[in-house]
This record gives sequence, C-alpha cells and structure tokens, in this order.
Amino acid sequence: MRSLQRVFAVAGKEIRQLSRDRLTFGMIVGVPLIMIMLFGFAINLDVRNLRTGIVDEAGSQLSRQLVADLVATQVVEIVAREESVEALEAAMQRNEIVVGLHIPSDIERRLADPNRAAAQLLVDGTDPLIAGIAAGIVAMPFDARPSVAAPPPRTLFSARAFFNPEQRSAVMIVPGLIGVILTFTMVLFTAVAIVRERERGNLELLITTPVRTTELMVGKILPYIAIGLIQVTLILLVGALLFDVPVRGTLTDLYLASAVYIAAVLGIGLLISTIAKIQFQAFQLTFFVMMPSILLSGFMFPFDGMPTAAQYIAQVLPLTHFIVIVRGIVLKGAELADLLEPLRNLGIVFLVSMTLAVVRFRKRLD
Repeated sequence: MRSLQRVFAVAGKEIRQLSRDRLTFGMIVGVPLIMIMLFGFAINLDVRNLRTGIVDEAGSQLSRQLVADLVATQVVEIVAREESVEALEAAMQRNEIVVGLHIPSDIERRLADPNRAAAQLLVDGTDPLIAGIAAGIVAMPFDARPSVAAPPPRTLFSARAFFNPEQRSAVMIVPGLIGVILTFTMVLFTAVAIVRERERGNLELLITTPVRTTELMVGKILPYIAIGLIQVTLILLVGALLFDVPVRGTLTDLYLASAVYIAAVLGIGLLISTIAKIQFQAFQLTFFVMMPSILLSGFMFPFDGMPTAAQYIAQVLPLTHFIVIVRGIVLKGAELADLLEPLRNLGIVFLVSMTLAVVRFRKRLD
C-alpha cells in the first residue's frame, strides 16, 4: 500500500511539473495536431495544377482543343507560352515551370499516323513524383479524349525527362538531402548553443564582457557556417563517388548558396535557443522545425501539388527555397542569376530570424 502511495506521489509530482512546463505541455497537444494537419491536408499525392509551359507551333483549332483537354484533367495549369522548346527548357531551369508541352506544326499529320506521338511532354526529372505523373498522362489512351477526333486506341504524348533522363532516384534525392541534413544539424547545434551556455553558467560571464548581443550571436554562428560547408563537401563527395550524382552547375555558386542557407537555418536555431530553457526543450523545438521542413519543402512531395495554405506556410521554411536552389545548380546547371528569388527569400529568413533572436536575447537577459 505504501509502495503505491509513493508511486502515486511521484506521478503527481511529475504531472505538476509538466503542467508548469508550458513548452512541453504545448508539445503534448501540438505535435499530434500539427502532424495530422500536415499529413491530412498538406501531403497530397493526387497532384494537381503543375506549372506548365506551352509551345504551340500549330496554332490551330485542333491544337487549342488538345491544350483544353489536357487542362481539363486538372493535372496541369498553363502559366507560360513560349516560342521554342529551348525557351521551355530555360524556364524549367529557372524553376518557372515543371512541365512543358510541345505541339509541333504537323500535328494533324502525326495524328493520322498511329506509330507517332502527336505531341511531346517535357518533364522536370529532378522530382520523382512529377516524372511519374507525366508517365501517367502519356499512358492515358487517346480515346479517353473524345473531343479530339482520331482513331482509337493510341497514346497521344511522348515524354522527355530533363536533367535526369535515366530517372535514377539517387540523382533526385541526394541534392535535396544536402538541405535536409544541414537543417537538422545546424538548427540543432545552434538551438542548444545559448541554452548550454546558460546551464553551464557561462552566459552570465559573457554578459559582463564588452561583447554586444549582435556580436555574440554572429560569433556563435560563424564556426557553424564553416562546419556546414564541410558537410556540404562530404555529401557531394559521397553522392558523386557512391551514387554517381552529377554537379552540372559551378561549385562556387553552390557553396555561396549553401552559405546563405546555412546562415538562415542557424538564425532559426539561435531563435530557438532564446526560447528554450533547457536543452531538452531545444530538441523539442528542433523537431517542430524539422518535420514541416521535410514534408512541405518539396523534398518528398511536389510543391505545386500542395494546397495553397500549405504553400504559404512552406514559404517561411528556408528548406523550401534551398531545395529549388540546390536542385537548380546541381542537376539543372543553373546559375545564381537564375535563382535570385529563392536566394532573396533565404536572405529574408536570415534577417528576420537573427533580428528576433537578438531582440529576445535582450528581453530575457537585461
């Protein structure tokens, strides 16, 4: 009986301690709610509205009807009209489109020949799901489109995958893993930085020195930027040696973009370190950043297929923008000049997170 009393006494003490720890209590409620929202709404395997560019060399009623039939599937959304296939490829390299449609000038003659495809789909091969969706469109029988008169059955499109014609999974995944690994390690390292100083009693000593808050924060992240670039090098070497992943862009562009990204995630880590009181809470908040980053960034699921609300949330996550940059440089051979928008967004994330970290640090310790 006394043993049970002691057990219940310890359990009651634990409950009271948890009730006073608002962050842990919030995690108890917040994790299941966030997870079910992410998987229930944001993760959508029925991809729709893929950004699509068109080159219509025929300019006929038949070609317009073909485009209308394709749009009616709701899989694609026409966002650009170009003059050549080269222009479509350039737009795909800049991440303006993920699918291209080329309708040749002799489409009527092609439709009369059951051995030839009437049109061609150009697909961004850096995303495995988009390539699979395009394959589904190609496999659709032609008589499923009754508004275009042609002898059934036959397929209408041929498909051409850009940037990864062999459709190798490692080529699609490894560049994105650079961002995922950096997110986990860099956020975690800096999330515990201030907390560790506080637990060891070193923070009070730093406060008494002439070091300013901004200088302290910048000094905290500089070593980790170097560590992050070392990690980038290791991932690239392993990807090249073991998985034969090409680097089509320049290493200078890749390292510059990686440095900006590392700074952005380090800023988030420092912000977390000003919120957490103990290292365990820093781990909890790091998990809060990691899960949405992996699921909403476009690393696992096509960004275009996500609901609009999920896309807005994803814009806050630095991994969303880095995925575009790293796949653009490594797989598409893009230059930083082609990727200024996601690079600018990373800069905004860094400035906002560092500003909030500095403000919160002053507020908590003055």
